[in-house]
Amino acid sequence: MEDKRKKAVLEAVLFSMGESVELAKLAEVIEDDAEHARELLEALAKDYDRRKSALMITRLEDSYQMCTRHEYYEDLVRVVKAPRKYNLTEALLETLSIVAYKQPVTKAEIEKIRGVSCEHAVNKLLDFDLICEVGRKDAPGRPILLGTTEQFLRSFGVNSLTDLPMPGADTRARFMEEAQQEADGEASEENPVVVGI
Repeated sequence: MEDKRKKAVLEAVLFSMGESVELAKLAEVIEDDAEHARELLEALAKDYDRRKSALMITRLEDSYQMCTRHEYYEDLVRVVKAPRKYNLTEALLETLSIVAYKQPVTKAEIEKIRGVSCEHAVNKLLDFDLICEVGRKDAPGRPILLGTTEQFLRSFGVNSLTDLPMPGADTRARFMEEAQQEADGEASEENPVVVGI
């Protein structure tokens, strides 16, 4: 199969699926290796950009999805039911930041960082499909491990968790100091470890 046809097949699959498709699955469909499939997908994305198409190909970790560009949102909501909007309070954003930067993480670990119960925040973030259960920790009680979702990547306009902004040098130094205090057993109820991402 020639590259032009492979690109057309990839385009058809992404259009038909309406959701993200793993690169490995896309490579399998065109009977090629993942690296060449990635090159074809990137070329397809550039074709859409060059034509200033209302559609775009976006990468979400090791998956790709066809979607409409953000600037057409207002036009689309006139035709379809408006998508659900998130009301992310400071508590939700704080909890989401902890999950994004420390994943996989348990509720107890989030509560230790925030210093307050996170039950409501975690449930809201699960409801918004910004976080999900990614497994169980190998510890007593086998607590649930939480991580971010593809919806999180889409909502915040990042292709990968590696694209998240890194805290500044001062913040990283404070984190390291607090982590060392915690490891040394110096963190106490009066002097809790607080992470401000």
